[in-house]
Amino acid sequence: MSDNKKLDNSKREKGFTGGTIVYEAHGNLYLNITNMCTAKCSFCLRDICDGVYGYSLWLSAEPTYDDIIDELEHTDLTKYKEIVFTGFGEPTCRLDTLLRVTKWLYEKGKRVRLDTNGHAKLMYPGRDVVTELKEAGMESISISLNAESAEKYNQLCIPEFSNSYASLLEFTKESVKAGMRIQMTVVGMPEIDIEECEKIATCLGATFRVR
Repeated sequence: MSDNKKLDNSKREKGFTGGTIVYEAHGNLYLNITNMCTAKCSFCLRDICDGVYGYSLWLSAEPTYDDIIDELEHTDLTKYKEIVFTGFGEPTCRLDTLLRVTKWLYEKGKRVRLDTNGHAKLMYPGRDVVTELKEAGMESISISLNAESAEKYNQLCIPEFSNSYASLLEFTKESVKAGMRIQMTVVGMPEIDIEECEKIATCLGATFRVR
């Protein structure tokens, strides 16, 4: 996407100046609310580019809840199939802001999706993150499986937590049980056993996609 096709929000003289919060593609609106992450994946786009679809996604400051809502209020949300938390970081690193924005969008009648690495249970051990997401209005979650075993996952994704793989599987299981639409994804790489990854996703009750 060329610069002249960017959202009109990018031309506003006032508002958040720390970087791109919202961007569009594939009929969806994407929210970039943090650059923090709990993994250093060997295939991460952040290591080879500054953004996607013509948008730079590096943030010089993290947007507040009010910054995000201001951007959304200046965007025609009726144009989009889904509003998706994704971007150049792990959205659940800012769980409370994510929940508040999700609730705001849900009250506007919008479908909301979270793209996540599934580490939230480890980041917030004293909280029932899946229930909080469901109650806020989260409709679907896409979880990065990325490997067919913990050993390979640790090699490829270099997670901050030693038991990240087991935790993301449990997060998936709980999310399916909560009644949200759950998809697990992997990157199409020769070293990943795609067939085995699909079996894992199916056994957990999730759909599967190679991205």
